[in-house]
Amino acid sequence: MGAASLESDDVTGLLRDSMRGLLETHWRADGSTDGASPEAIAGIWDRLVQQGVTALGADPQDRSLSPILVVMEELGRAACPAPMWSAVLANIALPDASSAGSDTRRALAAGTASVAFSFGAFDPDPGIGAIALDNEKAMGSLRFVEAAGSATHLLVPVGETELALVDLGGPGVKRVPTRAMGAWGNWELTLDAAPAMLMPIGNVGLGDLRSVAAIALLARAHGAARRAFELATEYAKERQQFGQPIGRFQAIQHKLANCFIDLEGIRLVLHHTARLFDKGDGDWSYFADCAMAFAGSALRRVSLETQHTFGAIGYAEEHEAPRHFKRVHLDTIALGGAAHAKRRLASHLFDNGGAGLPQHDLGPAGNELREQARRWLARNWAGDRKAALDARPFAKREFDAEFSRDIGGTGWIGLGWPQEFGGQARTPLEQIAFIETMERSEAPRIGASIQSNALMMFGTPEQQKKYLPEILRGEAMHGMGYSEPQAGSDLAALRTSAVRDGDHWVINGQKIWTTTWWGKYMFLAARTDKDAKPPHAGISMFIVPMNAPGIMIQPATTMYDGSFANIFYDNVRVPLENLVGRVNEGWKVLTGALAFERGLVGGGIVLKVAHAFEQLRQHLMARPELSGDPIVRERMATFACEIEVGRQLMMHCAELAADGITPPEYGAISKVFSSELMERFGEAALDMFGMSATLSEQMPGAIDNGRFEQNLRHSLMWVISIGTNEIQRSLIAQRALGLPR
Repeated sequence: MGAASLESDDVTGLLRDSMRGLLETHWRADGSTDGASPEAIAGIWDRLVQQGVTALGADPQDRSLSPILVVMEELGRAACPAPMWSAVLANIALPDASSAGSDTRRALAAGTASVAFSFGAFDPDPGIGAIALDNEKAMGSLRFVEAAGSATHLLVPVGETELALVDLGGPGVKRVPTRAMGAWGNWELTLDAAPAMLMPIGNVGLGDLRSVAAIALLARAHGAARRAFELATEYAKERQQFGQPIGRFQAIQHKLANCFIDLEGIRLVLHHTARLFDKGDGDWSYFADCAMAFAGSALRRVSLETQHTFGAIGYAEEHEAPRHFKRVHLDTIALGGAAHAKRRLASHLFDNGGAGLPQHDLGPAGNELREQARRWLARNWAGDRKAALDARPFAKREFDAEFSRDIGGTGWIGLGWPQEFGGQARTPLEQIAFIETMERSEAPRIGASIQSNALMMFGTPEQQKKYLPEILRGEAMHGMGYSEPQAGSDLAALRTSAVRDGDHWVINGQKIWTTTWWGKYMFLAARTDKDAKPPHAGISMFIVPMNAPGIMIQPATTMYDGSFANIFYDNVRVPLENLVGRVNEGWKVLTGALAFERGLVGGGIVLKVAHAFEQLRQHLMARPELSGDPIVRERMATFACEIEVGRQLMMHCAELAADGITPPEYGAISKVFSSELMERFGEAALDMFGMSATLSEQMPGAIDNGRFEQNLRHSLMWVISIGTNEIQRSLIAQRALGLPR
């Protein structure tokens, strides 16, 4: 499912370790050797042949893309320009039945031949050049042919179904080295009646072959960018400026946190694409385009920020970083780069009737649950019942008590709960299937997942027996009483107090921005030791019945048409048994719940954006002047690829949660990426439709009853709540990257 499952695979791990060990021994990435010379490339190629990796893709029964990406990432990490991607394309494309093709493949496997591959006229970049064949003689020129100086053969398509094989040591071939991005390694080839052999492309289309090449190059760029990023992160921990490591500066922390978010998104979508290819999923090339569309600019952004972190030290050619900078730019521009991928995505979305975002294969159980939930919602949440809720103002649409009780009868509120608590112990994929289906059906909110998770983790048996069943039945909602006037993201500064008095705790203080203020209970954080050092050590968690004497609620309307409340607690007494976890250990409960919530929230947000995206696409399809606009198409393609990255981050968090709990830094990554995606999406919808898109709910002519402008206003809440994204970036930098506090 997520990248973690790929990384834990023994074969993949062994291959990665083997490649890294070989390259660390036989290839210097620090610029001390001339890595572009034909002799150097030929030398490392011999080592790769001995390792057996140059035969990847040759077995028609096992053409897995996953190991190819591992090899390409390690080559990128080592700044090694060995033409592995060309060998892979030759292995895939050369037909088994052709004696010439078989001979060349045997020579490749034996190391007596190596191939430089060019797409020529079929490269989306018009500057690549082209060749033509006349009586088995090739004429023309090709530019930016990688490693052509050390290759023995050139392989180039001359039709949708045909390849030309040219002996680069034969007559009529001229090779001239080319310096690009300040680096040597590409060549310009001129063919003047050079002997060429024509052969059919094997059992793969030219388009798929080009997608394999794009993903392989992207994997190499990812390896290069990640290696440079790791070097910059270590440098930031040690480099002293103004008497402290530069990694302590917030500007550096947030810069590197942004890079890490991009790199994790790229890693996940790359390997998701490979897994789809490996199992023959027809959508794999769509995800290849998503990977290229996102990573094409994201990797270059990472490489720029890496250089910024290094400062002047990164200028030096003897430093490793410049090699990675050049590699990232060369590989992400190749084959038309992100621009070509976005054009393909836009065509998928709008041309020939258009198609929406692909439905993810969530496994047999997940797919079945998705269909089961759809059928239930079609019977229980459709027609007049749904229309009645939709007619309410937004603030009254978030929750529907009757619907909550109805769905409580299915047991789905406890979909992921352990069976010992009455749950169904469903897998993360099944939980995602359910959340996605609920979002697409625009069903109201249900459950109290954060609080129930905290109760299952930290609650007493008596608390679990009392509170969990009514949550499971859809009968009780729990709010979260965290934020205070002087303690927003800095929850360790909270002042609401809880003092023990006999058999009760007496709570005094104020909570603000509380959204589920109308719930039956409040999951409340209060200080039980005002002198504790550090301050967070003196916090405890309580379940407070909202009908308890001494509670005063002041509801307020939000800028997104929702509601929250300021809640005052004046000598509110709760029994001792309402303490969740131990006294003064509420920070563990609170942060555990927040870590779970951030991972959940990030997933929930991206699914909201995915649903809104499809609604927007349908509106654009009804307006040909918009769906045909190049700017609109480019922006929608960008959102399509970003949604897929967000979905992969969501699925990765779910996978981590299956092993216990999502680490806070990964919940933060998902939350930051998806909430800011929601903001960008809301802004773009206004740009596309103009002033008519600003009409709010219940206004005549409002598009989707004001859905898009309201989503924009609502997005601000997701960016700020549960710890602002700036705080989340600091958490990522310190927890995931180990930068100093």
